[in-house]
Amino acid sequence: MATRRDPRFKECRRFGVNVYGHPKALKRVRKDQRQKKMSEYGTQLLEKQKLRAYYNLLERQFVRYYDKAKKMEGVTGQNMLKLLECRLDNLVYRIGFANSIRQARQMVNHGHILVNGKRCDIPSAHVKVGSVIALKEASRSNEMYKKSFQELKTFDVPYIEKNFDGFEGTLTRMPERDEIPVEINETLIVELYSK
Repeated sequence: MATRRDPRFKECRRFGVNVYGHPKALKRVRKDQRQKKMSEYGTQLLEKQKLRAYYNLLERQFVRYYDKAKKMEGVTGQNMLKLLECRLDNLVYRIGFANSIRQARQMVNHGHILVNGKRCDIPSAHVKVGSVIALKEASRSNEMYKKSFQELKTFDVPYIEKNFDGFEGTLTRMPERDEIPVEINETLIVELYSK
């Protein structure tokens, strides 16, 4: 299976945004560093790369999400963000079981996550509204998972309801664009793909 193995901190410095959520990602950014002038295509490409890094996707997967969002009714860019936000690995990260999207993906792959009481080991699985995502009973004693879920409350998003006693989170509704915690201009990405 192909995975992204790019240098993460270097990418964060290039984007100017901490896309991986690591506390030390932007530590070496120099404020006096001169930025070269970027073309319109360059800015569109940078936005696309930034969004791919946020959700840890490869190009082929990303294009599939764009095609699916284009067929849906509504604004294509917002539809794409909503689809990406409802991926299982992303929701595991947003609920707080994992410290990063990469760790969330690994947790799902290794079978630590249950969706509506059934084991699901596909990180890209689309989670429907009302689904309950829980940590497997055997994994609840793991100190790392317990600490990140109960102590590190990284995201408090209104479309996810957390149950700290049951080690679970529920996707209550589809997210709105202004509630999705990513610093991105999705219209530039749509413009790039519609050329």
